[in-house]
Amino acid sequence: MRAQARRDTAPELALRRELHRQGLRFFVDRAPLPGLRRRADLLFPRRRVAVYVDGCFWHRCPIHGSAPRNNGDWWKDKLDGNVARDRDTDERLLTAGWAVVRIWEHENATTAADRVQQVIASRPVD
Repeated sequence: MRAQARRDTAPELALRRELHRQGLRFFVDRAPLPGLRRRADLLFPRRRVAVYVDGCFWHRCPIHGSAPRNNGDWWKDKLDGNVARDRDTDERLLTAGWAVVRIWEHENATTAADRVQQVIASRPVD
């Protein structure tokens, strides 16, 4: 798992390129809240928007998620823990007044960027 990229994955780079092309500027791989050890893939702090690009395998995509056969119990616990941590992160950010945008790695970058743009446009500037 150490070989798994934590940032700068192909879907993340495609989304960043599209958002940049649309004129948006953002922070990359940054914690939205002090003391929260979970980092957002993209962060728009003035609008309080955190964007996460979730991998289909690691975050249990309903369309493409799969369960490994070898060591199945361990993988089930691992992937269930990832999903539970995602929900906890969402709840903490929403409680703190942030908007959370979750994008699956298989989503079209332009469509995903448009969704991010809509959320940003709906939020006041801090």
